[in-house]
Amino acid sequence: MAMKQLDTILKYEQDNEQRCADQLKIAENEYQQNLSRLQGVADYRLEYMKRLSERATNGLDSATYSHYHAFIAKLDTASKQVEIATRQAKALVDQSKSLWLKQRQKVKAVELLRDKRLKKIAVAADRAEQKMFDEIATQQYIRRPLR
Repeated sequence: MAMKQLDTILKYEQDNEQRCADQLKIAENEYQQNLSRLQGVADYRLEYMKRLSERATNGLDSATYSHYHAFIAKLDTASKQVEIATRQAKALVDQSKSLWLKQRQKVKAVELLRDKRLKKIAVAADRAEQKMFDEIATQQYIRRPLR
């Protein structure tokens, strides 16, 4: 395989690797955002529960209690939805990472093949150069005047 072809394949595989890395970054960002949302909902729920507790110490009518209770149920539902989204985002991160690692292996394989080819070319060039020097030395020896 010619060096130009190997260089083209290497460029193609590196571009694919970069796309996989970009997708992995996007998936990781989405996962982190979902973790933040989940923490935000949990913090807000805790804050709302504290408010309910404070209001309950001063007395609370049933309508207000029902309102608090309904809102906490909505927060619990939102928390479950964010948990689902977080699990899906984590699965996407794992999948993206796996694809990126496979692509990285391809790049490494092409780089190794390219390096072997470069070494083979260098060895051939060294042999040709040595052959040329040997030929020059032989010609000088033959042309040397006899004493």
